[in-house]
Amino acid sequence: MPASASPWLRLALALPILLMAAVAGAQTMAPSGTDTPPARKLTVGVKVAPPFVTEQGDGIYSGLAIDLWDEIAQERGWETTFKRYELDDLLEAVEHGDVDAGLGAITATAEREKLMDFSHPITSSGLGIAVRSQRGAGWLAVARAFFSPGFLKVLAALATLLLVIGALTWLAERRRNPEHFGGPPSQGIASGFWWAAVTMTTVGYGDKAPVTLAGRLVGLLWMFAALIIVSTFTAAITSALTVGQLSSRITQASDLDGLRIASLAGTTSAEWLQGRGLDFDDAADIDAALASLANDECDAVVYDAPLLQWTIGKRYRGRLEMLPLRLERQDYAFALPAASALREPLNESLLERINAPGWRARVEGYLGGKSE
Repeated sequence: MPASASPWLRLALALPILLMAAVAGAQTMAPSGTDTPPARKLTVGVKVAPPFVTEQGDGIYSGLAIDLWDEIAQERGWETTFKRYELDDLLEAVEHGDVDAGLGAITATAEREKLMDFSHPITSSGLGIAVRSQRGAGWLAVARAFFSPGFLKVLAALATLLLVIGALTWLAERRRNPEHFGGPPSQGIASGFWWAAVTMTTVGYGDKAPVTLAGRLVGLLWMFAALIIVSTFTAAITSALTVGQLSSRITQASDLDGLRIASLAGTTSAEWLQGRGLDFDDAADIDAALASLANDECDAVVYDAPLLQWTIGKRYRGRLEMLPLRLERQDYAFALPAASALREPLNESLLERINAPGWRARVEGYLGGKSE
């Protein structure tokens, strides 16, 4: 450059070189990878679902998902405010970005993945089946079965039917056959009841028999009807005697067909049942479903295995039990809005914990609730 060149011209020529050097220096100093988001306040939605999320009162929560989140939040410098939701509302809040994350027994499914993101699974389990506990063996089990509500209902229905047939026979025979069905109404109906029972069982004592046309027509119809009733009654007795042995009868999903099932509408368990054409009673919550099972109002409860296991351990130990069968795998994870900046740092901290040697024992510690 000539010595007589203007200082302004020299500055103009040097400026692009200085800018390029600054950019190159910045690129050299910039760290590789994605930085952890800076410390900030987060709103986290929760769905109470022990043992993942348990409410302690006054907006205080604990459980597997809560404790794990608190550890990661402390490590990452996140300040968390929890906000309670029902499941459908929580998923909607996550989808729309109204919360920074969703915690609970949230199953990562393909349909939900279209609307939101998920962390790595906290734990994997599946849909489980809860039934009444085995009632034991021997004469005590038989005695309990004979006094079960199911057996007593069948017995009462049969006694009512015999009473109706006995009364009809007495009405037809009381005047022309007083030797067999005479006397006051109570005595005559009792004789008719006895004759109906003897005829149904084909014992055939012959001590009482109708002689009128109407009485014999009732007897003829009763003979044919009794053949069907006896077979039905036998099946009902068998069902009543084996109602406490469901754990040995259910070995695969198809064994649920014909059983009285309880579950919760709008859940993955309900979707599984509906997809296989299985009817179920819609319970308000898991406690209501298990209470109906304990009260013999249903034969089985189909729901998330970890939640069933925890609730049975807390409230129904010795009365209900879980079957070893798992109907469908389920991965439980944290729900995040789509493209959330929390996903990478959250997954990094999660993987450090779920791959630690004591993680499985820690999960079992949460699931194996003790009786209250």
